[in-house]
Amino acid sequence: MYKINLYCVGNLKDKEYFSMCEEYRKRISRFANLNIIEFKERNELTNINLIIENETKEILNKLNAQNIVLFDVTGESFSSDKFAEFIEKHFQTNSELNFVIGGSYGVSNYLKQNANKKISLSAMTFPHRLFRVMALEQIYRALTILNNVSYHK
Repeated sequence: MYKINLYCVGNLKDKEYFSMCEEYRKRISRFANLNIIEFKERNELTNINLIIENETKEILNKLNAQNIVLFDVTGESFSSDKFAEFIEKHFQTNSELNFVIGGSYGVSNYLKQNANKKISLSAMTFPHRLFRVMALEQIYRALTILNNVSYHK
């Protein structure tokens, strides 16, 4: 079974968002092992660059340096079908895929430059807790497309 890791800065305090993420985690488990790894958001610091560097350092300390897909507003936009093709192509040669959602201020340039792929779900800005739900939904949608499960229309 394939393994998908979602590295996220910040945790879900709202039970509604947590519940939605758990529902997608359950759905995704039919097709892949999903791990959600959370990192503390560093809002106690006042220097934005220091916040970005500290959060990114924590991610990189836990992250397998390969197969990194960074969700970033400057990344490539995909249709759901093309996103499914991207995942399928990746899993033809790798059994693990690492998605990263940075903190409120983003991630360091080092991570942006060393990610294997940058993907944008939208040019708009969303709250992180909502974006996590959106990312999980799109991962689930892609997996249903690849497995011919009636979900995507």
